[in-house]
Amino acid sequence: MTKELFSTSEVAKILGISRVAVFKKIKSGEIKAVRAGRNFVVHRKDLPVILGKVLTEDKKREIASAVKRVVREYGETLKLLGQE
Repeated sequence: MTKELFSTSEVAKILGISRVAVFKKIKSGEIKAVRAGRNFVVHRKDLPVILGKVLTEDKKREIASAVKRVVREYGETLKLLGQE
């Protein structure tokens, strides 16, 4: 049977950070968690997002914006490098 919910301690071990850091990320919204009594739990489906293995729509927009900015600022240089 596969585990569906992870405690803050388990998430901290997976991410290699402290429990306090996990709580801060939950409070800031970086980690999606649900309150279970006095504790928080993280659903299995949210782990790939936390680990950065899945691109969220916000991340996709951020990447697209960065690419546009680079092309706008360094477009000519990129063209010259492409010709070499």
